[in-house]
Amino acid sequence: MKRTHKRDELIQSGREIIIKKGFNAASLNDILNAAGVPKGSFYYYFSSKEDFGLAIVDDFSNRYLDRLKRLLEDPDLMPLARLQQYFSVGIADMQACEYAEGCLLGNLAQELSAQNEMFRDRLNQTFTTWEKCLAACITAAQAAGEIAEGSDPDELASFILAGWEGAILQAKVAQSVMPMQTFVKVLFQQVLRISVSS
Repeated sequence: MKRTHKRDELIQSGREIIIKKGFNAASLNDILNAAGVPKGSFYYYFSSKEDFGLAIVDDFSNRYLDRLKRLLEDPDLMPLARLQQYFSVGIADMQACEYAEGCLLGNLAQELSAQNEMFRDRLNQTFTTWEKCLAACITAAQAAGEIAEGSDPDELASFILAGWEGAILQAKVAQSVMPMQTFVKVLFQQVLRISVSS
């Protein structure tokens, strides 16, 4: 149990550093100092910095997937209200971190996709899983008559995730949630409204 706890500590400490500094700029010493463990302990749990980075991706992916399911499968809300809730939480998170973080996997995708095939594949798998959650919510919205059934849920989900990740990036650059709010406004007032009326 203790060993698992120490491994989790390393992952969480590393995540905090990498989301602020980036993967390449985050040194092993930064991570070890933050976690309060010697270098030997690090290599007991991880074979390399790349292996460690992939463990962080997996941990974040699983945690975020749990959150996605909680928000997008909320039985107390209609499907589009669930989607709105998801965006509201994301905007609140961006304000809470004062624009310093954004989406860890979005950050890593920009930094590492052209450099490391293992990271690229793992990130692509994660984004595909997230899209499936969004597509399921869109399908539920179609069944409830909130979105026209002629719209392709997978295409809408892909568009939504790509647009949302871009809005998060722009929010970091602008130091404002306005890009995220604009994306949500256009999505609900124009894209989804057009889907209903088409």
